[in-house]
Amino acid sequence: MFQEINAPNIQDLFGFHPYPSIEDRDAWQALDGEWKAGTIALGESFLKFPYPSLTATDYMDFTRTGNRSRYEEKYFTKRRALDALALAECVEDKGRFLGDIVNGIFSICEESAWQLPAHNTYVRDAPQLPLPDAANPVLDLFACETGAVLATVYYLLKNRLDAISPFITERITYELRQRIFTPYLNRHFWWMGNGKEHMNNWTIWCTQNVLLSIFLTGAYKELGKEAMLKACRSTAYFLAEYGEDGCCDEGAQYYRHSGLCLFQILEIVNASTKNSFHQLYQQPKIKNIAAYILNVHIHGKYYVNFADCSPVAGRAGVREFLFAERTGNTELLKFAAEEFMAGGKDSLLLPEENNLFYRLANGFTAARVKEYAASVHGAVLHPDIFYPSTGLFIARDESLCLAVKAGNNGDSHNHNDTGSFTIYKNGLPLFIDVGVESYTKKTFSPQRYEIWTMQSAYHNLPSINGMMQSDGESYGATDVLWQMGNEECSIEMDFSGAYPKEAGLAYYRRRASLLKGKEIIIKDSFQFHEQSDPSAVVLSLMTYEKPTLLPDGDGFTLQIGGLGQLTCHLGVYLETEAIPITDARLAQAWKHEVYRTLVSPSGNSLEFHIS
Repeated sequence: MFQEINAPNIQDLFGFHPYPSIEDRDAWQALDGEWKAGTIALGESFLKFPYPSLTATDYMDFTRTGNRSRYEEKYFTKRRALDALALAECVEDKGRFLGDIVNGIFSICEESAWQLPAHNTYVRDAPQLPLPDAANPVLDLFACETGAVLATVYYLLKNRLDAISPFITERITYELRQRIFTPYLNRHFWWMGNGKEHMNNWTIWCTQNVLLSIFLTGAYKELGKEAMLKACRSTAYFLAEYGEDGCCDEGAQYYRHSGLCLFQILEIVNASTKNSFHQLYQQPKIKNIAAYILNVHIHGKYYVNFADCSPVAGRAGVREFLFAERTGNTELLKFAAEEFMAGGKDSLLLPEENNLFYRLANGFTAARVKEYAASVHGAVLHPDIFYPSTGLFIARDESLCLAVKAGNNGDSHNHNDTGSFTIYKNGLPLFIDVGVESYTKKTFSPQRYEIWTMQSAYHNLPSINGMMQSDGESYGATDVLWQMGNEECSIEMDFSGAYPKEAGLAYYRRRASLLKGKEIIIKDSFQFHEQSDPSAVVLSLMTYEKPTLLPDGDGFTLQIGGLGQLTCHLGVYLETEAIPITDARLAQAWKHEVYRTLVSPSGNSLEFHIS
């Protein structure tokens, strides 16, 4: 695939001109009227904007307190302001926004560093330095994205800025050379890959934005071949670790920073070589990567989630639509168009998006998406699917959606969730994966699994002799079997290997079945190496709606709000606790407390019927 891209077939690079600059007035005037009006209004909201100063103590806040959000709020607000102002000027072209644009450019260029405090280290997983070394930039996700923002401003507005002073665009290219191009070509950061280091979304996200910085400023004329080869090597390393099935092991939110960034790299590589690599879009792996976001969508705002992914993973939109066009995926086209329309002004304008290039793409694609959405009819089809690369199983009928995570506890952004399940009914959460709290210093530290959302005891999983699952690739499921059918879809596994040996398990088997049009059945059975009381197994059940206990013969029934029921055979109800949602990131998905119900088996098996 990307290994095919080498020196002989990139002797000539022809640039990358994806959208018109401000000079092409006919193109800008022909854009969607709603987008233009909204873009001007958004730009007006940032007129006379006081770009905040990022002080040294702001930067040190992370290493001193572990808090990321105070610095990052200022940092990202500056970039969103510049994005909004630049697009508004392109729409209007009256010079009304130029002064604030210049202020934004210089404010960002005058920052001591573009990398976030949480990423201020030169060695993967090493402690962060309290302050940046301005002479030795770190290429992290947002340094690279800042480069792309400034490059897009340069691409769109160069002539208008040069008419004020040539030093404006010269300052942009100077900072890009010092902070992006030179370190990119002369240093090795772990995300670049070497065939040994594990890759994740950083590889493809950073690479995309470096290429945007190089090609949108014309630096490809000097750096293009060397940069292209390095970018393609990194992309090849990234794809080598990606399953042929296209599953993103970091979840739906990270698809936007992995699969969709891969798409943009494809666009740059293909366009700058005059369509020499168009066949890449039809590679099975690329087509599967594109389709992933459709396959993990449940209904409305909800997605199948695991690891650090929220169940509310954001609307699909223009970038998914463009990827669908390239890969010829009609259902993904319908899905992206439907989501774009459902998202209203937020989907149209992307006011919270940091990457100016994404917002630019929206402007030049919105009318086409609207036209397509008006022309298609019928529900989007979401398939039943099993992803062998991660062990992710998803099955649906008209009212129920069952997702089960097999695999192991070594995924990127891992939670200890091997064997856990989530269930949605009528598009609403019945049994849930809570997701992750706001990132802090502890999130990516040796203390990660002290955080409750990462622990198996807060997933739909058992604790064994007081022990939870362990983290790492060696802790996972075995003997995984699955089947898909018109009447029944099921997956079964032994996930005793996800627990430490001290738990004493000989096996812990779980079978999860969707009987279409009827119910979901979860069957657990277990055995210890030595005789042990069944009460040594305590199963957690996580719900969004409050469960009400209804005694029922040899088991019990839980009424889950007004949404559904769980009937338990051969089990003992222990207690239900309410868990308040106080974290801002969790509150985006859960508007009130969630509930954890504890259950023990009365023997060596347990069975749930859910409807």
